[in-house]
Amino acid sequence: MSIHPFLNGAVFEPDEIQAMSLALDDVCRALELPDSGNPARKVVAVRIIELARRGERSPTRLRDRVLNEANGASEL
Repeated sequence: MSIHPFLNGAVFEPDEIQAMSLALDDVCRALELPDSGNPARKVVAVRIIELARRGERSPTRLRDRVLNEANGASEL
């Protein structure tokens, strides 16, 4: 699934959008989030976009960072 529905007017280059979309798909697959209708998917997408705005462009690092954050939150 593309990250497009979550961009809310944010502008990125096509390759950046592709990297964010890949990271979103990977995180959602790892967390077993369905493709649509899940509010947690939006939370993941927003976090990926925040990291990309700060300069992270690697889909692998985006994925790993969000998964690490999710795992840390689940330990609380």
